[in-house]
Amino acid sequence: MNFKPKKTSVFKEGDNLSFFIKKHIKKIKENGVLVISSKIVALSEGRVLPPLTVKQKESLIKKESTGYIKTKLCFFTIKDAMVMTNAGIDESNSEGGKIILLPKDCYKTASELVKELKKFYKVKNFGVIITDSMILPLRAGVIGAAVGYSGFKGVKNYIGKKDIYGRKLKMTMVDIADSLASAASLLMGEADEKTPLCVIENAPVVFCAKDKKGEIKYPLEQDLYYPFFKKLLK
Repeated sequence: MNFKPKKTSVFKEGDNLSFFIKKHIKKIKENGVLVISSKIVALSEGRVLPPLTVKQKESLIKKESTGYIKTKLCFFTIKDAMVMTNAGIDESNSEGGKIILLPKDCYKTASELVKELKKFYKVKNFGVIITDSMILPLRAGVIGAAVGYSGFKGVKNYIGKKDIYGRKLKMTMVDIADSLASAASLLMGEADEKTPLCVIENAPVVFCAKDKKGEIKYPLEQDLYYPFFKKLLK
């Protein structure tokens, strides 16, 4: 597996995302996965608001969340079946202090890009991941996570398989989509790197013609953190 981050020009609000990708990445080999920052997806969709007051921003965060609770540093929220800070609303790398929301539907966008870019790059097996920053409980710093993906199976299920001593696994699944997103984000950066694109060559994934909707979304009531989530659900 090989990661190739791509330094680009600055993506502006309203720019064409597909044209931007084709301009900066001329070729992708068979069995490649393209990782895209959610920030440029949001900018392409015009998911941008003028600077807001603290009260206005808090109101927007609540509106964009399924559940939320205010903490010392930010809002801890559930958005699109994911845990994130401030419902993904961000002011970093925004021109003039504007507010940038998450893209409207990252899975739909990823699916549309897979169909279009397969033809452009003339490949059969190809995937797209749209990534954003996430936090882990009791860990300093952020990691990259997949807020949308298409073209491959995002979860590998080991339930029922045996370990090296013959014991059947009862709960183990591997989150492939987030693992790839996190590795790529490490190279893409969080500040002024200007690297919103990264190509993963020979990714260890199973490519598929049809996405399995919701495969990565774990049932809330069965989640390990459910006792904590109950306090912030609307």
